[in-house]
Amino acid sequence: MKVAVSACLWGEICRYDGACKENLHVKKRFEGCEVVLFCPEAPVLGTPRERISVVCNEGQYRTIGDESGRDVTALLQEQTAHLIAEHPDLDAIVLKSKSPSCGIGTTPIVDANQTLLRYGNGIAAAMLLEHYRHIEIIDETMV
Repeated sequence: MKVAVSACLWGEICRYDGACKENLHVKKRFEGCEVVLFCPEAPVLGTPRERISVVCNEGQYRTIGDESGRDVTALLQEQTAHLIAEHPDLDAIVLKSKSPSCGIGTTPIVDANQTLLRYGNGIAAAMLLEHYRHIEIIDETMV
């Protein structure tokens, strides 16, 4: 079985705050599998980095730096497209809940003033759900 896992859940130090969110339940469940670690943010934004949010403006979802206002949506989409191209044969994907990139239904969607509008999918999660329609895609709370 080949599974992509959010790198922070596997113990990689790749989060915005320079930490990880190692999850032993995820590691145990996929022990013995071919694991592909994935973080769309760290390769292009560095670690540590500015916190980012998914902002809805006039129906458009963009991933924006909280302090700089920099739109990093295209960078995250490129990293996700690279994972899809390199690993078309994934059997499952485990993502980090609440992440602006990887959350599945748990990502805060805010307006330009950082007011919570609703919860939805992160930028990478949306792409992965669209592309890998026939495999299990979950977050660590579902393991």
